[in-house]
Amino acid sequence: MTGAQKGFVALLQKSLGKKLLAFHCIVHQEALCAQMFPQECTEVMNLVIQIVNKIMAKGLNHRQFCSLLQEAESEYSDLLHHNKVRWLSRGEVLKRFAACLDHIKTFLERKGNTALQLLEDVLAFERKMTLFAGDVQKGTFSHFPSLKAMQEANNNVDCDYFHRAIVVMQSAFRDRFSEFRKEKSTLSFPLAPLSVDVSLLNMDPFTDVSRPDLELELADIVDKEMWTSKFVTLTAELENVARQKARLAQIHKWSDIENLPKPDKMVFETWNELPSTYENMKKYAFGVLSIFGSTYICEQLFSNVNYIKSKYRSRLTDESLQSCVKIKVTSYSPTSLN
Repeated sequence: MTGAQKGFVALLQKSLGKKLLAFHCIVHQEALCAQMFPQECTEVMNLVIQIVNKIMAKGLNHRQFCSLLQEAESEYSDLLHHNKVRWLSRGEVLKRFAACLDHIKTFLERKGNTALQLLEDVLAFERKMTLFAGDVQKGTFSHFPSLKAMQEANNNVDCDYFHRAIVVMQSAFRDRFSEFRKEKSTLSFPLAPLSVDVSLLNMDPFTDVSRPDLELELADIVDKEMWTSKFVTLTAELENVARQKARLAQIHKWSDIENLPKPDKMVFETWNELPSTYENMKKYAFGVLSIFGSTYICEQLFSNVNYIKSKYRSRLTDESLQSCVKIKVTSYSPTSLN
């Protein structure tokens, strides 16, 4: 997708004769950063995953283990699966595993043997790593309760080792996400157009947007209460959704999170309500909103195209194939008319 010479982005830029605003997959970048952690820690994580899979993969094992936790009146009723696409979940997996470790040992003895919000989350986590590094270096372990428990149990904890590991990972985050920092103003424009410094906006990829006209439209809309209030309302609604999502995540109600309003849809609807008077603002906002943080959507599209192929594919025209792809990837569903 983003190869310097033969990647899709490079070829498209060459064909169009202009530079595009393109980023490497955020989810993939996170996974690459995670690989910077020491081999010993990776081996521990792999072992934990094997044990969790051993318990949860088979229905009988899973039911028996849950029954054991219930009989022991454990704080938790089950283990958590680790998702490699969203590697930050491994902390919760390890926390739950450590809390249930005694019960896991008992169970195994009985049985015998044994993916803009993405960017903000990444940058926020990078800042937290500064706190983590200082915490480990001092040996206070305020943010690492399991290590603190080991230390209090008179077990030797190599503070320098963990400090180096965190610093190496933080350096990987800083290098891999440097391109995103340069475009922070551009990416935040759809959410906060009235507070963005226009001089910091990257206009090169958007050739149909006039910077002078965009500046005039921004100057005009500032005193129009009817339109500026929409962005105030949008911010309040996004905050409310984020608050609900955090509360539901805390109690592991993942299915309920899926039913919450989609933030990207809320942003799109707000911009759609603006009149054509602010054409350049709308074009720029929609252009930025079309940037996605993961190649998952592309991969899903390719899978759908392969699914469409059949023994009749030679009869498909470009137009009909395009229609089939649209049907496969659209989020809209038909409704009956009475």
